[in-house]
Amino acid sequence: MKRRGIYIIIFAVSILGLALIQYKYLQIGLSLAKVQFNRKVQDAVVEIENDLSSTNQLTFLVGKALQKDDSYFKLSVDSIQDASSHFLNDFITEKLVSHGVETKFSYDLFSKDSLYYLKSPSVFKKKENLATYPIQLHGYLPELLDQRLVLELQFENLNNYFLSQLNGLTFPSLLFILGIIIAIVWALRTYYWQQNVITTTNEFINNLTHELKTPVFSISLATKLLEENADPKQQHVVSLIRQQTERLSGHIDKVLELGNLEHKKSVITMEELDFEPYLSKLCEEFGTLSSIEGIDFEYKLEDGPYWINAERFHLENAVNNLLDNAKKYSESPKILLNSFKKGSKLIVEVVDNGKGIHPEDHQKIFKKYYRVGNGNVHDVKGYGLGLNYVKRVIDRFKGKIVLESEPDKGTRITIELPLRKNGNDA
Repeated sequence: MKRRGIYIIIFAVSILGLALIQYKYLQIGLSLAKVQFNRKVQDAVVEIENDLSSTNQLTFLVGKALQKDDSYFKLSVDSIQDASSHFLNDFITEKLVSHGVETKFSYDLFSKDSLYYLKSPSVFKKKENLATYPIQLHGYLPELLDQRLVLELQFENLNNYFLSQLNGLTFPSLLFILGIIIAIVWALRTYYWQQNVITTTNEFINNLTHELKTPVFSISLATKLLEENADPKQQHVVSLIRQQTERLSGHIDKVLELGNLEHKKSVITMEELDFEPYLSKLCEEFGTLSSIEGIDFEYKLEDGPYWINAERFHLENAVNNLLDNAKKYSESPKILLNSFKKGSKLIVEVVDNGKGIHPEDHQKIFKKYYRVGNGNVHDVKGYGLGLNYVKRVIDRFKGKIVLESEPDKGTRITIELPLRKNGNDA
């Protein structure tokens, strides 16, 4: 739970930090958008000022509207003013759009010294928070009226306009942050769900295997008692029961060993040992079994000592697993075990004449529960735990396992373990 809390804190801080950085970038983007907007408006203002300084149809019409002179047009003064307001609005709109300013605006044309004024067709209801750009007119209109004229442009909700200009950055950023949050939450939820499933499964396996060991031990004990009093006809059956009981006990131990190795915190007592006598005894015992089963087994051990840091029980089981695999996957098994020192490494290799392994299966063969078969058919019974167990053991001892195999040409599996002081002494 403590680790989970740390993960949640790191996640929350990371998301808040990312959101803060995005907010700062947004502020920078808004500032740049304001600067760019001001530049565009100023460029439009220059053109508006220049065009309204000369005599043309628009300035003539606006002048008559400001003078309230209806002598030239067959229209009322109000109609002239209304027409002037719309024409001037269209003129300003054209200039703003040509410079990339496409937002709502209003305007006032007035003189500070008189009542001359002209308003835009659309007027903002709220006068506060308006961005204003006053333009002092020169030329024809001020001279016509002999007054100081000012055309004031007004813009509302510029922040919304700037945000709309930054939509290409704002919305993708928000979507990416939301996607990151969803992905991380889903990953953490899946991780803890799987962790709970694994924990529950391991507890179930441990409880089940421990419960199984009791009846297996009882059957084994009963078999030994039966063996003492069995007649020659019963000996074969009793021997078969004993063998299968030992086999079942071995499977239970293998599952327990693999379950313990699943946890990185599981304790394996490492010790400095000379592995040569243990390997020699292991080969002798396997050789005895091989002679009974008609298996051609040879072993060649370079003279010791083999000083290594390891745990004898697991290392012996790992080598036994390799020998068992070599026996099971060969029709007429010929097995060779070699051990020798090479530099600072102890090399133990098991070579067989089995059916071999296809190259595409080389990396998969050490995965848990993976078994090489012919299509959906597995000729040899098993659980796909042996080689995975071997690899976990060798990894714990800081060693390396190498697979060399070709279809129909057999298999060579090599274990490399680091030697203590080149294996010559303790």
